Amino acid sequence: MGYPALFVLVVLGALMPVIPTGALVSSAAVVAFHQRSLPWGVLLVFGVAAAAAFAGDLALYWLGQRGVRSRGGSRWLEALRGRVTPERLERAQGKLDAHGTQVLVVSRLVPAGRIPVMLACLLARLPLRRFARGDGPACLAWAATYGLIGIVGGSLFSEPWKGVALAVALTLLISGAPALWRRLRH
Repeated sequence: MGYPALFVLVVLGALMPVIPTGALVSSAAVVAFHQRSLPWGVLLVFGVAAAAAFAGDLALYWLGQRGVRSRGGSRWLEALRGRVTPERLERAQGKLDAHGTQVLVVSRLVPAGRIPVMLACLLARLPLRRFARGDGPACLAWAATYGLIGIVGGSLFSEPWKGVALAVALTLLISGAPALWRRLRH
């Protein structure tokens, strides 16, 4: 029951970036670490998380392509642009032009970096197939990173709930660090 739930929640998190998918993956890795099925449980968490992130990203990108081409697509695109600062979008487009789909790997690991890069890909009319070639390794790196956070959290404590608490705290710290840094700079 846990793995299908993880898959659905990560897909939904890719479609709606308000779900803390990194914390979900880290927590699942802690629980899998404390099961007697090492290393298979942790590897299954990694595989499920990577596949779900990939499926969710592809679905969101496909919907974005359809939305851009539709009659009301310009309104949808403007609404998306409104959620991303112009400087961040311009930076993402510049990096996409310079480095191609390798930027997708970095954007998946940087908190709040995925949507601006995805939007830059949509504006650049990057074909879905090319987006998928860059997003596959990005999802693998993302799942490995958050799975590793969970493994570290799980290995430090004998009780899974303490490892989950540490993994969630680390994930939230990593996610909030860029926003905190921007606030402190200004």
